Amino acid sequence: MKLNGNEIRQGNVIEHQNSLWLAVKVNAVKPGKGGAFAQVELKNLLDGRKLNQRFRSSETVERVRLEQKDFQFLYGQDDNLVFMNTETYDQIELEKSFVGERAAFLQDGMQVTLEMYEEKPIGIRLPDHVTLEVSETEPTIKGQTQSSSYKPAILENGVRCMVPPFVGVGDRIIVDTNEITYLKRAD
Repeated sequence: MKLNGNEIRQGNVIEHQNSLWLAVKVNAVKPGKGGAFAQVELKNLLDGRKLNQRFRSSETVERVRLEQKDFQFLYGQDDNLVFMNTETYDQIELEKSFVGERAAFLQDGMQVTLEMYEEKPIGIRLPDHVTLEVSETEPTIKGQTQSSSYKPAILENGVRCMVPPFVGVGDRIIVDTNEITYLKRAD
């Protein structure tokens, strides 16, 4: 699908300079003299490079649609993570670095979505929230209120997270996997 330069929006994946790029930031500029253009910050989906590019409204770019497939996390082995396609039962191995620091949130059987381009994985989406047990934190001090400052805690997967003072060791909490922040206590 062709897009004019001024139609690029944040989150669009485009083909530019024979590679795939994600529009991270888009700023529409209308100078007093000359034509309008879009100043776009791009991130290369294949190698992680960044690029600032100016697109005039007369220029066109190819918008790429990524195929999204559901996978189930099976297990981690050395520096690899093994996922299974929930439709075809095919297995795929990805390096831990592909998932990044959020790999710690993967749990056996967890459903994830892989973004594929020409059958090659280029992105992964984990569930937004996971429930984890607090394995280490400072003790609760009597008289502390809920509105006071947060305290550090270490979760069962080894991730550090700030929690309210009323959360103790053994409590199960819901954590945002994107921001790595406490949301609420689990029921």
